[in-house]
Amino acid sequence: MSAALLVPALLLDAALGEPDWLWKRWPHPAVLMGRVVGWCDARLNHGRARRAKGVLAMALMGCGALILGALIAAVPDFGVLEVIVAAILLAQRSLVDHVRAVGDALRLSLGDGRLTVGWIVGRDTAAMDEPAVARAAIESAAENLSDGIVAPALWFLVFGLPGLMLYKITNTADSMIGHRTPRHEEFGWAAARLDDVLNWIPARVTAALIALSHGVTEPRRILRDAPLHRSPNAGWPEAAMAVVLGVALSGPRSYHGRRQEFPWVNPEGRRDAGPADVDAACGALWRAWAGLLLLAVAVALV
Repeated sequence: MSAALLVPALLLDAALGEPDWLWKRWPHPAVLMGRVVGWCDARLNHGRARRAKGVLAMALMGCGALILGALIAAVPDFGVLEVIVAAILLAQRSLVDHVRAVGDALRLSLGDGRLTVGWIVGRDTAAMDEPAVARAAIESAAENLSDGIVAPALWFLVFGLPGLMLYKITNTADSMIGHRTPRHEEFGWAAARLDDVLNWIPARVTAALIALSHGVTEPRRILRDAPLHRSPNAGWPEAAMAVVLGVALSGPRSYHGRRQEFPWVNPEGRRDAGPADVDAACGALWRAWAGLLLLAVAVALV
């Protein structure tokens, strides 16, 4: 049943994306999830036993997401509401639009490229050159393909809307409180660890979708470079994207004014990435999406 609903949800998201007219009038579900996480952070993240409080907060948010997903799924409407909610919580079209905007901005000027990429990455952008801007956009494309499309789709495929809702609240919590900062290292521990667990399989499936949709059948460089990433999961789609585009990704970058020497992913690749490579990354997103759609169709037909 979930596979039969996932197919129209993927198609609906790809066709409509995030219509501005709708979300200017109503808060997006991801925004509402963010408010819940922020409320928990403000109310619980203080005093002693912050890790225990973070575990409690994540447990409550996870249970709430599961219950809400089950209630929506129980509506006797032949799955229409499930399809709509799933399409809203997927992000293929919006991801492509945001990444493509970086390439278009770079063609105007380096300053426009820096400004636009700053909307989708957390690193410092003020001193980036053109290749650094393009790499940041490509890396964001690869990582968010896993987090924003493949992972929620797979959890929907396995556990229906409750599984998707649990994944989304966890991923939202990780993005807000799952950082190793003085404020969140303890309180956000549960969110970060659960997000790692829920993304473990999807990240590797994403790498396979990127590679196979481009005819890459020898995964040696992907297997070699994926573990170099500081994240246990983000390195997989990033390494696959680097290989299929023939570019080197990651490498040195700056966060909050502090330069960090990360290793290169696919160091044999070109280091002069530009707008054309950003466009190619958008094409890779659609190829991987098509592979995911075929997977959902195949499961639905079994």
